[in-house]
Amino acid sequence: MRFHLIGPFEIVSDDGRVYRPGTPKVCQTLALLLTRPHEIVTAEALIHELWGDTPPRSAVTTLQTYVYHARRMLVSQDLVPAGRSLIVTSPPGYRILADDAEIDIRVFERLVAQARTELGRADPGAALRSVRQALDLWRGPALSNHPVGDVLAGHLVHLEELRVRAFEIRIEAQEQLGLNRESIPELRKLTNDYPLNEWFHSRLIAALVAAGRRAEAMRAYQNVRRILADELGMEPSPELRQLQARLLSPAPRRVPGPPAAAAPRAGGERFAVRTGT
Repeated sequence: MRFHLIGPFEIVSDDGRVYRPGTPKVCQTLALLLTRPHEIVTAEALIHELWGDTPPRSAVTTLQTYVYHARRMLVSQDLVPAGRSLIVTSPPGYRILADDAEIDIRVFERLVAQARTELGRADPGAALRSVRQALDLWRGPALSNHPVGDVLAGHLVHLEELRVRAFEIRIEAQEQLGLNRESIPELRKLTNDYPLNEWFHSRLIAALVAAGRRAEAMRAYQNVRRILADELGMEPSPELRQLQARLLSPAPRRVPGPPAAAAPRAGGERFAVRTGT
């Protein structure tokens, strides 16, 4: 069986049937357990997810009822093989005994980490394959068909940050493979979806120059400058300003790009940026 949390929450049985649970709080309970497979999720954390800072007096009993309904749903829909105990009580809470390979968010996290390692050891082809597999798992915003509480919301923020990192890895891998021109449509979309991400803007400018489209590159710089001024009252970063200065220099012999210390990624890392030729 497989649990899909990236997009609408759904469970896919071994024979390919797709089941979408309909009870929101049962889904919240199950989803939170799935973010931490084989780990104890305390009743306190589950209660905070379900009711925030104002739980009812019957919260513990009601939580037990939701866990009971989750177990019964898995059995009644023939989603759990006979004899498999999936949700177990483990004081002070519960555990779900699902494998990482059965949960799409865990597969996504593994593939992004793998792509990052492959890029770090100068294997952009392998990194590109891994990160494409990771991004192909996205069917829309995570848990989009059910409300989430504070605990799950924090995990979804982490997933979105990891998704941005996956986009960055894909662009870096394509650059190292000399696929600057092929990156332009994707970078235009990324700068639209993440207008305050200066790294995406810098890579779009560099890719346009590599394709011989310097006028468009200058318009792209003016666009990010306007966005930063309108939204934040800020000037572009020193890296972007340096890129513009190199763009304005007459007949550059090589593709301009941000200096080696590019804008920090999620987690504060900095990566050397290689430009295509």
